[in-house]
Amino acid sequence: MKKIFLFLFLISFVVSAQQSNQTISGTITSDGKPVSFASVYVKSGTQGVDANENGEYTLTVPEGNITLIVQFQGYRTETKKIFVKSGVNQTLDFNITEDALGLNQVVVSATRNRISKKKAPVIVNVLSPKLFRATQSISLADGLNYQPGVRVETNCQNCGFTQVRLNGLEGQYTQILVNSRPVFSALNGVYGLEQIPVSIIDRVEVVRSGGSALFGSNAIAGTVNVITKEPVNNTWDVSSNFGLIDGKTPDRSVNINASIVNEDLTTGITVYGMYRNRDSYDANDDGFSEITKLTNNSLGAKAFIKPNDNSRIGVDFTAIKEFRRGGDRLDLSPQFTDVTEQLDHNTIFTGVDYELFNDAQTNNLSAYVSAQHTDRDSYYGGLGGGRTYADSVAANNAFGTTKDLALVAGAKFTHHFKNNDVITTGVEYQLNDTDDIISGYNRLVDQKVNNYGLYGQYEWKPTARFTALIGARLDHVDVDGYYTIEDIERSSDVAETVLSPRLTILYDINEALQFRGGYSRGFRAPQAFNEDLHIASVGGEQSFVILSDDLESEFSNAYTASLNFTKDFNKTQTNFTVEGFYTTLQNPFTIVSTGTSLPNGSILEESRNGEGAHVAGTNLELSVSPSPKLFFQAGVTIQKSVYKEDQVLFEADGSVAGEEDVILSEFARSPNVYGFLNSNWEIIEDLRLDVTGSYTGSMIVPHIVSDSGYIDLVDSDTFFDMTTKLTYHFDPIEKFHVEVSGGVQNVFNSYQDDFDSGAGRDSTYIYGPNRPRTVFVGLKFGDF
Repeated sequence: MKKIFLFLFLISFVVSAQQSNQTISGTITSDGKPVSFASVYVKSGTQGVDANENGEYTLTVPEGNITLIVQFQGYRTETKKIFVKSGVNQTLDFNITEDALGLNQVVVSATRNRISKKKAPVIVNVLSPKLFRATQSISLADGLNYQPGVRVETNCQNCGFTQVRLNGLEGQYTQILVNSRPVFSALNGVYGLEQIPVSIIDRVEVVRSGGSALFGSNAIAGTVNVITKEPVNNTWDVSSNFGLIDGKTPDRSVNINASIVNEDLTTGITVYGMYRNRDSYDANDDGFSEITKLTNNSLGAKAFIKPNDNSRIGVDFTAIKEFRRGGDRLDLSPQFTDVTEQLDHNTIFTGVDYELFNDAQTNNLSAYVSAQHTDRDSYYGGLGGGRTYADSVAANNAFGTTKDLALVAGAKFTHHFKNNDVITTGVEYQLNDTDDIISGYNRLVDQKVNNYGLYGQYEWKPTARFTALIGARLDHVDVDGYYTIEDIERSSDVAETVLSPRLTILYDINEALQFRGGYSRGFRAPQAFNEDLHIASVGGEQSFVILSDDLESEFSNAYTASLNFTKDFNKTQTNFTVEGFYTTLQNPFTIVSTGTSLPNGSILEESRNGEGAHVAGTNLELSVSPSPKLFFQAGVTIQKSVYKEDQVLFEADGSVAGEEDVILSEFARSPNVYGFLNSNWEIIEDLRLDVTGSYTGSMIVPHIVSDSGYIDLVDSDTFFDMTTKLTYHFDPIEKFHVEVSGGVQNVFNSYQDDFDSGAGRDSTYIYGPNRPRTVFVGLKFGDF
C-alpha cells in the first residue's frame, strides 16, 4: 500500500510540475527588426518578462485562456489571446507597430503614477530626445517651444534670464520638476532652463493648467517635469556640435553618454556629461552683448538596483558648473566695465527613491528624498569704466553671493482595485532656503519657505470608457522672509493652510474620440520668485524688485475642456486635439515700477497684488504620420490675458515733468497667437530631414526709456523661427554607428532689430527668438 501511495504522489508531482512549467516563447519585431527589451506579461496576472537584445522572450504561464500584452516605449501596445494546454510549450511571435504619435507613451505627471498618455485623465505632452535632436536643442530652454501653450522667452540681454510660460502665464506660475520632484527653486528659475543640457534628458512631460493638487503651490499654470536618462541597455556615444551665430559667433558643445545594465536587468547605471562654450554675440555693434558668453560643465549619473522582484532602489546625481557673462568689455574684470552681469553657478541635484510592490502588483509604496543646492557668485553692476571716483566705488559694490537649498522628502502609496479603480495618497515636505547678498548695495534676500503637504486622489473607473479623478492637497506653508535694498526693509511672515481640490474626467465617446474636462484650484504664498531675484541694468543703473507691504496670497481657479480625435486611415496615423482653457487669478502678483530712485541712483520696483485677472484661450494640435518614415505635427495657441481692472505698470511720483502713470489692461509679453511645427522625413534609410519652427505673434513689450523707470509700451513684430537639419547615419563596423548632421537655425533670420544701445540701455527690452540665423554641424558616434 505504501508503494502505491508513493507511486501516486510521484505521478501527481510530475503532473503538477508539467502544469507549472508550460512556456510561451517567441520573438518581438517591428518591420522585421527585433525590438530589444520589450516587456511581455499576462493580463491580470503576475507573470512577466523582458525580451533580450534580440527581441526573444520565454515566459512561464498558467494553463487556460490567457491574454499576453507586449509594451515598449515608442511602440503601440499589442495583445494576443491564446489557450495554454497543460504541459505544452508554444511559440507566439509579435510584430508591433511604431507609435509615431506617442499616444501609448507611459507618463507620470498626470496622476503621479505610471499611466498611458491615452488613458491619462489630463492632457500630457511629451518632448522626446528625437524632438530635441530635430530642433538642434542644446539646453532645455531651446526645445520647450514645440508644444501647444508653451513658450520660452529671454528677458535680459546681459545675463540671458529665461522663463517658460504655460497658457499665457508668467514663468513663476509654472512648477519645474526634476524627476517628478519640485527641487527646481525660484533661483534656478532665473537661469536653470539654459543650464540643463538635453543630453541628460530622457523626456520632458508638460501638463498645462493647475497642478497644485498634486505637486504643491506654484503650479497654477501647470508643470514641466524633466526626467533624466535611465539605464535601459548597454550603450555609449559621444557627440559634438558647432554653431556659428550670425555667421560669426561660435557655440561649441561636446556630450558623452554611457549605460551599463546587467543581463537579468536587476542593476544598471547611466552616466552623462556635457561641455559647452559659447562666445557672446553683439547684434547692433554697440559693444554690448545681446547673447551672453557661456561656459557650462555638466556631469551626472542615474542608477538602480532591484533587490528582488518586488522592490527597486534608484539614485540620481547631477552636477552643473556654469559661468555666464554679458555686457561690455568682457575681457576686463567686471568692475572696470560700463555694464556687466556675471554669474558663476555651482549646482547639484541629487535624490534617492525606494519602491516596494506586492506580488500581484496591486500595491505600490514609494519613499523619496531629493535635494538641490546652489552656490553662486554674482556681479550686477557697472559704470566703472574710468568715469568718476564715485562711479568706481559704485562699481565695486556690485559683487554678491548666493546660497540656495531646495529639499523634498515624501512617501506615496497607491492601491489598484480589482475593478481597475486606483487610490493614491501621500505626504510631502518641501523646503526652499535662499540667502542672496550684495553687501555694497545693502541688498539682502533672506527667505525660508517650509511647505507641509498631504494629498490624496481617487481614480474611479465604473466602465471601460469613463474615468473620473477626484483629489485634493492640503498644504501648510510657512514663509519667513526678510528683504532689504539700501534703506528699505520689508518682511514676509506667513503661516497659511490651503486646500487645493482637483477634479478631472475622461470619457471615450467612441474608439476614435475622447473628451476630457477638469477643474483645479491653486495658490502662491507671498515670497520672492524668479523675476524678483533677477537684477536688470537700466540707464546704466540697477533695477531692484522688492515685495510690497501686506502682500497677500494669490489664488487661481483653472478650467479645461478638450476633445481628442485619434484614428488610423489605412497606415496613416492621425491625432487632433482641441483644448479650451480658462484661468482666473485672485490677488495676482504684479511688478510695478515705482518711479522712485534709491540713494545710489537705482530704480525700485515693487511686487504688488493686482485686482484680479483671467486668461482664456484655445490650444489646437494636429499630428499626422503616413508611415514610420514621415511625421508632421503642428500646434497653435489663441488666447487673451487681461486684468480685471487696469494694472499700474509705472507709478509716477511727480518728480519728473511730463511723466504720468502707465497702465495696462492686458498682460505684457503675452502674445495672443503663437504656435509651432515639427516635421521629420526619412528620405532614405540612413538620411533624415527635420524641419521645425516656432511662431510668436505680436505682443506688448514694456520698454524703460528714462532714468526714473518711465515705461513706453511697444507693440512687437511677429516672428517665425524655422530650423532645417539633415542627418546621415552609417555603420563603419558592427555595433559602431556614426551620425553626421548639419543645418540652419532661424533660416529667415527672424530676429529683433530695435535693441537699445550703449551703457544706458534697458537690458530687459528683448523679445522674439533667442538667436539670429545660426549655421551648425554635428558629429555623433558610438553604440547607440
